[in-house]
Amino acid sequence: MSSHRQAAVRRLAAPDITARKGQTPVVCLTAYTAPMAEILDEHCDLLLVGDSVGMVVHGLPNTVGVTLEMMILHGQAVMRGSTRAMVVVDMPFGSYEGSAEVAYENAARLMKETGAQAVKVEAGETIVQNIEYLVKRGIPVMGHVGLRPQAVLVDGGFKAKGKGADERQKILQEARATAEAGVFAIVVEGVAEGLAREITEAVAVPTIGIGASAGCDGQILVTDDMLGLFDWTPKFVRRYADLRGEITGAIARYADDVRARRFPGPAEIYFAKAG
Repeated sequence: MSSHRQAAVRRLAAPDITARKGQTPVVCLTAYTAPMAEILDEHCDLLLVGDSVGMVVHGLPNTVGVTLEMMILHGQAVMRGSTRAMVVVDMPFGSYEGSAEVAYENAARLMKETGAQAVKVEAGETIVQNIEYLVKRGIPVMGHVGLRPQAVLVDGGFKAKGKGADERQKILQEARATAEAGVFAIVVEGVAEGLAREITEAVAVPTIGIGASAGCDGQILVTDDMLGLFDWTPKFVRRYADLRGEITGAIARYADDVRARRFPGPAEIYFAKAG
């Protein structure tokens, strides 16, 4: 990428996303590689380098095993492939939940080594003070409430949240506290539709829904899910393509051509020059 190209396009930043509250919905998708980021960049306002990369790309059973180094590697790739969308990188499990100082050290490293515009953390009652600490020191933060994938071992699986009154109130309080801590937006995942709308009305920053409500200020999905690259996807995913089927068919045709010696053919091989 040339320096001229970098200078010609201004990326969207945290204030741009925050200003979309109640306006045209914010379009977000996950990205983990440069080629996919390049495709998504034209259509998305925000690309999230999610710790879901551990499951989607690396075959991990959940996101708990994702490391800071993995997030940096994929964050760098997405930054290389995109030019206009805001890029946000997930802080992995164990990198921000302890002291605010450690959270800042890890967040600063993520931003320095990737060039991303913000980090995302899964917000809980013990995380709010760390969010405030980061924001006050110049690190834009996106929050995440409701179903929190990094808490999968505590919850015993990926379960929808906010169906009961007590849990509903707890999540609403967490969302309010997260907004007050200074985040520029909040991902709301896997909650009852009514709660998602209530959170959206209660906070002054955009809500980005995933398995939540069309009433949120934006939406995000795991790109590989919506493109149909897996046999199974969560209920809240709409498949916009069947790339698994397309890829399977293409590979089967390739295998058939190799075994029948139809590939490579004259168009795909080199010939020595006469004389």
